[in-house]
Amino acid sequence: MADRETVTARIGGAISEVSAAQWDALAGEDDPFLSHAFLSALEASHSVGGRSGWSPLPILIEEGDCPVAAAPAYLKSNSQGEYVFDHGWADAWQRAGGDYYPKLQIAVPFTPVPGRRLLGCRPNELLLAAEAIAEQNGLSSAHATFIADAELRHFHDRGWLLREGIQYHWFNRGYGSFDDFLAALSSRKRKALRKERAAAREGLEFVALTGSEIRPEHWEAVWTFYQDTGRRKWGRPYLTRDFFDQVNASMAERLLLLLATRDGRPIAGALNWIGADTLYGRYWGATEEVPFLHFELCYYQAIEWAITHGLRSVQAGAQGEHKLARGYEPVITHSAHFIPNPSFRAAVNRFVDEERAAIAAEIEAMRQDLPFRRD
Repeated sequence: MADRETVTARIGGAISEVSAAQWDALAGEDDPFLSHAFLSALEASHSVGGRSGWSPLPILIEEGDCPVAAAPAYLKSNSQGEYVFDHGWADAWQRAGGDYYPKLQIAVPFTPVPGRRLLGCRPNELLLAAEAIAEQNGLSSAHATFIADAELRHFHDRGWLLREGIQYHWFNRGYGSFDDFLAALSSRKRKALRKERAAAREGLEFVALTGSEIRPEHWEAVWTFYQDTGRRKWGRPYLTRDFFDQVNASMAERLLLLLATRDGRPIAGALNWIGADTLYGRYWGATEEVPFLHFELCYYQAIEWAITHGLRSVQAGAQGEHKLARGYEPVITHSAHFIPNPSFRAAVNRFVDEERAAIAAEIEAMRQDLPFRRD
């Protein structure tokens, strides 16, 4: 562990306590999920706070009244909505007689999107503050999930354990159209994608909406879709209905809603956020079962929109090996973990070392099975 320094940090009670201008000056404009609008919408809509298991605890380094560094941090009373699974760690710690919860989580809630977690110019001080919060309050651990590659060295230098995961992202290789993308695939895969698209689109109409084009009736459909998917995936939706109104009011220009309609009635939709060079697919749902419609709305139409608008990549959420056959490629994601207890740290370190070796082998196998032409 690196030597300790003396650092003065302020622990806030909410992102909304910081002005939007000050927060966004640290977060930048590229990543919509780090924006004050997104994070404060989670708070204002009560998607975080209360009994959600996510209590806002932003870490701030200030000079005078001005923050020069910040980390979106939360006190967690469960491991829900993180997408980096540590349930086994929690069970082991609690079998040993400890309380795994609460723990400190540096993350964007419910959002498995890699990005910056140490905002501003004082990354080392932010990590020192996070470590102090954990140790001074007797917490089992502190975690930072879906960390941008450029930040890994800061966590490594502080001695945090680095863990890897796998996601599937689509990359724009200079395609001028969806047909250009298809031409890069093997003949067999190209035919399969065309068949899937034809089956999904039969009898349906499709529309792409952004900004003020997304009207109240569309949001009602989105909420219906989201509730259905949320109940089937994790028992209850993480977000409240008000969250969608909040982001519509504060960042509608960064939203893309892809809808499938039958006779003018929405039957399925995929809500995306638009980044500087990436389209982020986040929420999908349907009221009718249509073969391949999920692939059409969430993958193919997202790719088509990204190509048309000159975006570099599409990220369609966590997990999903089925994305490989549709032109998405495996990428490594990163998390970092501060474990104060030496014995527990050693056990977790062994686990992440073994997991890393397995992931490397899995990634290599996946790359051999990508659908692109070999020539």
